[in-house]
Amino acid sequence: MGPSAREAAHRAASDAELIAWVDEHDRLLGSLPRRALRERGLIGRGTFILLFNSAGQLCVHRRTLSKALYPGYWDVAAGGMVLAGESYAESAARELAEELGIAGVELREHERFFFDQADNRLWCAVFSAVSDAPLLLQPEEVLEAHFIAPQQALAEAAGKPYCPDSLEALRRYLAA
Repeated sequence: MGPSAREAAHRAASDAELIAWVDEHDRLLGSLPRRALRERGLIGRGTFILLFNSAGQLCVHRRTLSKALYPGYWDVAAGGMVLAGESYAESAARELAEELGIAGVELREHERFFFDQADNRLWCAVFSAVSDAPLLLQPEEVLEAHFIAPQQALAEAAGKPYCPDSLEALRRYLAA
């Protein structure tokens, strides 16, 4: 079963969004459409928001099959690309609200790192938040979500497809 028309339209709009374009040192160069960044192997800015409940469990969700990168993969973080003119923190708050329906929570920024894979070159900012509010999943981007222990997510990643960029964000968060 392929992606719905709604997912396909969302993907097309997403590919055309203007994204913050940076160099290897996270210096802003301008903005480019998401698709152009991806196809030209250029570097964008991204956010990863690790959402915990008050029991310390981490929200993991499964990406829709229409996603350009890692379709159908499990993801340990909400987040996405930083739009042109947006700060990392603004992007993180927007993405958490869009993808999981969580808004008005304190976002703690942890660290930034450069993730460099052939199809995914990103300067990443890692945030965490705690909320017990009910999740409201964005149907174009998220198939399902649940809370598990962070170490369980790392263990599952050995046998299930998990997004490598958000896993790196989680590993760095846990190591700190």
